Amino acid sequence: MRNRRDRLRELLDAVLDEDNTSLGQMAAGAYASPFHFSRQFSRGTGESPVGLRRRVLLERACWQLGGGMSVTEAAFAAGYDTVEGFGRAFTRAFGHPPSATPPRTGRAPRWLPAVNGIHFHPPISLWVEGEPKGRSDMDPTALLLHHDLEDTRLLLEAAAGLPGDRYRYNRSPGAVVLPWDGPEESIAAVLHHLIRSKEVWLAAIDGADIPAPGADDPAALTARLAEVGPRWLDTVREIDRRGGWGDTLIDALCDPPESFVLGSVIAHVLSYAAYRRQQVRYWLHRELSEETVGWGDPIEWLRDRA
Repeated sequence: MRNRRDRLRELLDAVLDEDNTSLGQMAAGAYASPFHFSRQFSRGTGESPVGLRRRVLLERACWQLGGGMSVTEAAFAAGYDTVEGFGRAFTRAFGHPPSATPPRTGRAPRWLPAVNGIHFHPPISLWVEGEPKGRSDMDPTALLLHHDLEDTRLLLEAAAGLPGDRYRYNRSPGAVVLPWDGPEESIAAVLHHLIRSKEVWLAAIDGADIPAPGADDPAALTARLAEVGPRWLDTVREIDRRGGWGDTLIDALCDPPESFVLGSVIAHVLSYAAYRRQQVRYWLHRELSEETVGWGDPIEWLRDRA
């Protein structure tokens, strides 16, 4: 019996061929018209050819940057005409600029949310989680994690345009989100705790000391987000890869020590992060405009990234 061709693999090869930078070239490489190529590919992967190529090459660029490649080299290797265009796309995808990519630590490369489980695998191959054909769902945890970081960055960019007195203005006297965090009465305070919560929980998961609070001006918070964001994503990804959502964390930083199920910790951080982001957004709407920071809808965020 003749071996059947792996048509999906052929389509993927055509999309990721270094010389196929346009839809027409991809289709020609798979001996199909652009229309039929796109339809076959989207049916098999749940993602457009151009969208998958762009995402996988960004994942590869992140891995390359972590290994010491310059931003310029990574930009052109990923098929971008300008470093600026690459920087914008990378920042939208990972929640921090290319220059803030942390060094590789021996872990697998960082992956972006994907409908099909198809990702970059170093040095030059693909990794497919499970069977991509027929999947039409997206992992909501991954989407919420990435949306949280990118939305926080958007709010910080908007807050940076406020005068200092408006940034620190007491807008809700006595407002408390969580009793152990203290008052969160200003944009500055809420944004600080939005980032601080991830810093503290990462310390608990890693068994490290409670980190110093750090400055809360927009520039400092942006730098803190660029540092903690990749670590937060990597930590959650490792929990997921080992199936550790039900593991118990004994947090010695609490007095007395407390135990927490890891899945509940991630849900806790995402829940209160969403609340804090929307509180800041409401205040920024009153200071600036609704168009400046939008409504924080993950549907719109995902649509804009497509």
